[in-house]
Amino acid sequence: MTHILDNPIWNALSTGSKPFSIGNEQAKYMRRDIGFFAGLRANSESDLDELHALVPEGSIVVLFTSNEVSVPAGWRLEIKKDLIQMVYPSQDMHEAEAQELISLQDKDIPAMLELTDLTKPGPFLPRTIELGNYEGIVEGDKLIAMAGQRLQPAPYTEVSAVCTHPDHTGKGYAAKLIRSQIRSIIAAGRIPFLHAAPENTNAIRLYEKLGFQIRKRLLIYVLEKQSQPDEA
Repeated sequence: MTHILDNPIWNALSTGSKPFSIGNEQAKYMRRDIGFFAGLRANSESDLDELHALVPEGSIVVLFTSNEVSVPAGWRLEIKKDLIQMVYPSQDMHEAEAQELISLQDKDIPAMLELTDLTKPGPFLPRTIELGNYEGIVEGDKLIAMAGQRLQPAPYTEVSAVCTHPDHTGKGYAAKLIRSQIRSIIAAGRIPFLHAAPENTNAIRLYEKLGFQIRKRLLIYVLEKQSQPDEA
């Protein structure tokens, strides 16, 4: 039987992330001001044709798949690369940190966009904050580290947007933020998981130290909708 995390975006947009989902029973995509994610029921060419009919012209979509996908005409393939999926299998919630983390609100969005633009943890848009529970560390009046939650394929919740300003790395801020996310996810009766690029070995080592285990290697596709079949 296929595991729910083998097709995490589709299952998120069909369950816990459904409030942000647009589409039908074959293809769904996330609200454009929140994220670029799209999910397909079977990751088939037919599903991609259906998605093509649904999304606005020029849209960028991000797919996570467990197998190779045949990309039909009408899409330009921008990126195809491996992705490591990790799951936190324990119920250990970690001790609360002495350092206070702040709950990030709408007023913090400009600072969040500035930090994510600098550190590139993955796409972060003006309303990504609606996905929930973004927390940060502030020094003076400057946001220097943050993390939050993203996809919610029940019963899992993804830890995401983990980033630290380059001037403040090596201080344990990412670990503090991730431990806080683990606590809140488990307290909600859910299971933490996350994704990492295979080449980001420092992050993977940190996630393993915090208790995450590699579950599977997925593929990430970034596609752009073309108005006419791409002849390139």
